Amino acid sequence: MSNSTHVISSRFLHSGYAFLRSLLLDKRYFWGLCCIVILGDAFLTQLIIHFIPYTEIDWETYMVHVNLYLKGERNYAEIVGPTGPLVYPAGHVHIHHFLHRITDAGRNIGLAQQIYGALYIASLVLVSCIYRQGGAPNWTVLLLPLSKRLHSIFVLRLFNDCWSLVLVQAAILAFQNAADDLGILIFSLALSVKMSALLYLPGLLVILFKRHGLMATMRHLLVVATTQIVLARSFLAEDARAYFQNAFDLSRVFMYKWTVNWRFLDEQTFLSRSWALGLLVGHVTVLVAFGLFRWCRPDGGVAVVLRKGFCRPMRPPILSPMSADYVATVLMTSNLIGILFARSLHYQFYSWYFQHLPFLAQRTKYPPLLQLVIIIGIEYAWNVFPSTSLSSGILLASNCALVLGIWFGYPEGRPVN
Repeated sequence: MSNSTHVISSRFLHSGYAFLRSLLLDKRYFWGLCCIVILGDAFLTQLIIHFIPYTEIDWETYMVHVNLYLKGERNYAEIVGPTGPLVYPAGHVHIHHFLHRITDAGRNIGLAQQIYGALYIASLVLVSCIYRQGGAPNWTVLLLPLSKRLHSIFVLRLFNDCWSLVLVQAAILAFQNAADDLGILIFSLALSVKMSALLYLPGLLVILFKRHGLMATMRHLLVVATTQIVLARSFLAEDARAYFQNAFDLSRVFMYKWTVNWRFLDEQTFLSRSWALGLLVGHVTVLVAFGLFRWCRPDGGVAVVLRKGFCRPMRPPILSPMSADYVATVLMTSNLIGILFARSLHYQFYSWYFQHLPFLAQRTKYPPLLQLVIIIGIEYAWNVFPSTSLSSGILLASNCALVLGIWFGYPEGRPVN
């Protein structure tokens, strides 16, 4: 009897181990594991909403801005709320106009949290699709629900970054599937919510130029511009200069007290124009380096791609297919480089890239333990409030390590076995 029990127990353990191993490693079980993660995170999100107090930061200001919009104000310079003026593009206004209507002018915080909870789960589904298309191993999705800060950004703070994030992820998924007309439209909508989407643009231009050629790339850029104009037409008719100065102010100076990434600098250096110029030069230099020496290597180098593209502007300069892994890696890396050189990062900006970190870490050649240490270091830094010289230093070192790891690792995506 005891031998029989031992055999049954042994078989049960062996079957359980085999199932767990398949769940974590076998591509056929990817969506099975994703369903477990997504359902578990949905339950966790509900617990957070019900048991952790909501903190007011910008939601009230969003609603005040919409109130002024509903009263007929169309001059961006005159739309001001408790925490400042309206500094987001017109898509932000239209989304929060809708939220204003269904949340009793923003007073029904519980309903707003449920909407943002659903938005968070949508982001999780989309990034899981991106990972699947990009060939990420199953177990990677286990890291996606582990950010305390990201849950807070969505359901305890209700930041508008969440809408831009979900739209960008939908655009990346479309580009992975070569649905570029749809992708560029969704990307345009993301840009209309927050101009942080511009960080993806350098990588996106590489993808569009290689896939479609010069003229088609210009057409796609025209769609981006046209979308912004259509969504902002009432504001542009009132005062176009005020709209662009507020919604797309590339020279905006952020307050030192909120910076997450440069706390180890003194305030005078942080606010100086020379520091801002140095960051811009660094940003452009690293992007150009990736463009020249990494992102075009599979096609014979950037010179070959540009020569073919300009000699045959109506045709794509390359004929080889572009993998979904390449698309995701280039777009996420472009965004990461922009974050590394950002003049200031506020806590809600973590949403711009947390869900990309496990994917990007695997585009390095670092051992898995070091990849995990980098992700933990970044998560730690974003959860220190207020930021310190140490937390900012850890964030900078981790972001730098990730960019360097990708440079010396798999900047065009992992090779297919």
